[in-house]
Amino acid sequence: MVFLIVFVSCKQQINKPYLNNTIAAAHPLASKAGKAMFEQGGNAFDAAVSAAFTLAVVEPSMSGIGGRLQAIYQTETGKIGGVDAATQVPKNYIPSEEKNAYGYKTIGIPGVVAGLLKLHSEHGKLTLSQVMQPAILYAQNGFQLLSGEAIRQQSVKEITVQFKGTKKHFLKEDGTSFNAGELIVQKELANTLKQIAAQGKAGFYEGAVAEKMVEDIQSNGGILTLEDLKNYKALDSEIVTGLFQGNQVHSLYLPSFGAISIQILQILDNLPNSTTEEEWALAVGDATKIAYSQRKHQVDRDSLTKILSYDNAKTIAESIVGGTHKRVAQIPSELPKSWTVAMGHTSHLTTADAYGNVVSLTQTVGPNMGSKVATEDLGFLYAVTLGGYLGEYKPGDRSNSHISPTLFTKNNQVLLALGAAGGSRIVTAVTQVAHRYFSEKHTLKKSIMLPRVYPYKDSLWIEAHEGLASLNAKLDPSVFPVKMIDEKARFGRVHAVALDTLTNSWIGAADPDWEGTAVYFETP
Repeated sequence: MVFLIVFVSCKQQINKPYLNNTIAAAHPLASKAGKAMFEQGGNAFDAAVSAAFTLAVVEPSMSGIGGRLQAIYQTETGKIGGVDAATQVPKNYIPSEEKNAYGYKTIGIPGVVAGLLKLHSEHGKLTLSQVMQPAILYAQNGFQLLSGEAIRQQSVKEITVQFKGTKKHFLKEDGTSFNAGELIVQKELANTLKQIAAQGKAGFYEGAVAEKMVEDIQSNGGILTLEDLKNYKALDSEIVTGLFQGNQVHSLYLPSFGAISIQILQILDNLPNSTTEEEWALAVGDATKIAYSQRKHQVDRDSLTKILSYDNAKTIAESIVGGTHKRVAQIPSELPKSWTVAMGHTSHLTTADAYGNVVSLTQTVGPNMGSKVATEDLGFLYAVTLGGYLGEYKPGDRSNSHISPTLFTKNNQVLLALGAAGGSRIVTAVTQVAHRYFSEKHTLKKSIMLPRVYPYKDSLWIEAHEGLASLNAKLDPSVFPVKMIDEKARFGRVHAVALDTLTNSWIGAADPDWEGTAVYFETP
């Protein structure tokens, strides 16, 4: 269910080009934290950082301070930038034939804290203590567990029970999982967050917190060192740019998959307009399948240039129209598990303010509850980085993922900012919502609600849960292989902000398949 809260106040001031502030996030308490920052005079960066730290507390199965982060933003001055805070492979890592999907051996260097602190220190207005206060209070005083989070934690209990720290923080004393509606108090996590609020980066990557991380991980077969933590830095992202519907598209290069998002959109931009859901589903499926075949080639600069080429997208579109491409292709078995895993993961938020600052931020711990490991005295889960789940890497590498926060601009003005959760369905969710919004001219809310598709192995998967059946493509499975998926949230979860150019106000929208909210209100 999506909740929308509107607060009406005074007329906009002359020095504020937009009427309001807004935030759309994956949990109501995260949206509430962002709103609180706006009320204290903060900007979109303060709201994003506060909401992200809050998500780390209230939605730990999807993201947390032991995970990775990617963000793209536009400042009020018109500068577009990004933050790369992906988890990193420790310097002592030796590739192995042994594959692990969870456990201490999958833990790399966390990036979320460094990434959030970089966003805040370079662009925020409020103090770090202010923006972290909501997260600290929810951890210290407790919050009511939502049903989706309860289900996700319960679904991996047989694994999490293997780890002492995880049992302490995510199971009751009798060994059972927490249920929806129960009060969750996380004293150890609150103390960890307080160290960050007081000491900044050193409060996490050095000192007592870092020492406890290393002691626990190394004692249980992991390889993280104090030097790894101390040397970790959040970096400026490389921005990749393309064209779609007369707008510029801005996204992030590796370790994000923004280039693939741009290629899909540019192929669609060169295809004839779809007049039916059937045509739309096939066109989007074809464009996605072709672009996804290029995922492994992004690292090569010549290949990247071709992926981002609008002329090359036009050639691909012509092959689709002419029927010269192969419509269905089997996915190679050697792809990383994260590219084909059934359950999507990750958390996304988007926010914008009256000054024109816009932030689209995605953070994750990898699969559901990440590595499934939490240090007993610290209270947070570590992401999966090593072990082959994300692919094979060497020391110093940063983990690639389908994360794809994206901005659409025209005349240096953001028209749409969005991103998604959902593993390999992140890119498809972002591109399909954008296509619904710009090409089909739907409202932002309807663009997020409408069915999505996903090409997988020998068929085209179509989102077909309750509420979408009457809107869906009616492809004949005897003519074209189709699989109808009656499952909510399987095709990604989008949280977005769009500009209403008639009123100069921001519109926020949260994915109806999740438990998040969009909050927007006029500024004084």
